[in-house]
Amino acid sequence: MSAFFPKKAVACAGPESIYFFDTVTSDITQKNSEQFFAKIFKNTPLWGLLMRNVFRSLQAVISLLVVVTALPVMAGEVSVAVAANFTAPLKEIVTRFERESGHKVVASFGATGQFYAQIRNGSPFDMLLAADESVPTKLEQEGNAVPGTRFTYAIGRLVLWSAKTGLVDDRGAVLSVGEFGHLAIANPITAPYGLAAVQTLKALGEYERIAPKFVQGANITQTFQFIQTGNAPLGFVAMSQVFENGKLQSGSVWIVPTKLYAPIRQQAVVLSKGRSNPVALAFFSYLKGKAARDVMQYYGYDFEQGGNGPSP
Repeated sequence: MSAFFPKKAVACAGPESIYFFDTVTSDITQKNSEQFFAKIFKNTPLWGLLMRNVFRSLQAVISLLVVVTALPVMAGEVSVAVAANFTAPLKEIVTRFERESGHKVVASFGATGQFYAQIRNGSPFDMLLAADESVPTKLEQEGNAVPGTRFTYAIGRLVLWSAKTGLVDDRGAVLSVGEFGHLAIANPITAPYGLAAVQTLKALGEYERIAPKFVQGANITQTFQFIQTGNAPLGFVAMSQVFENGKLQSGSVWIVPTKLYAPIRQQAVVLSKGRSNPVALAFFSYLKGKAARDVMQYYGYDFEQGGNGPSP
């Protein structure tokens, strides 16, 4: 039995997956629940009972782990700082993870640049899901993140959106010929989508003319709210805020060509505080799995070719 449960490991169990965290090496592995128990009980009378009952019950799986291993499986918690553009998909991913694992994810949403300052000042986050790659890189270089855990979890897309039907055309011509008093963007210093908006306007040669009309949100969520409530007739937001399953949910939109702004590579990283938290590492691994990626794709995110990045 010790081959499956090393003495220096903590098991995090769910109805579909089991996660093993080695507290010495910080390695984490994921196994399919049914395949794992089949390896132990396949040729015993208990296997039939397991097939009929256990794999349909999270409580039964956890109870079995306690009996078999004599290791208590307790619900844990992970604190995650999340870029505002990723609010909707993260909430769905968290719901699935909590249902499978029994653990709790405490998420805080905001601008990546603001989180950077908070983390450097000691904010107790276990993980960061940023809206860019520069902040996670800096945190790693400065010793505030676990080396080797940083990876690109999604590629963001920028759109010009209005809550009004017909105001924004599908080529973005409204920026040069349209009559509007205000245009909303996120703070380009702290919010990567705000920076992408500025890059887009400069590439189009419209920045100097439109800049005086800016209504600036502290993050992309506030920017969206400015447009949604009519404080600005249009503005630049994340595609994930207005699209679901490839369909625009309301208003009118121009999907900004990616050649007009630098790629929005959204990276995740385990922070120093989360180094020894098995729940943080389990959730980090979960983000790379198919269930999480399906949610991200539903909200319009793209992915880098070649996989999900390094394991923590």
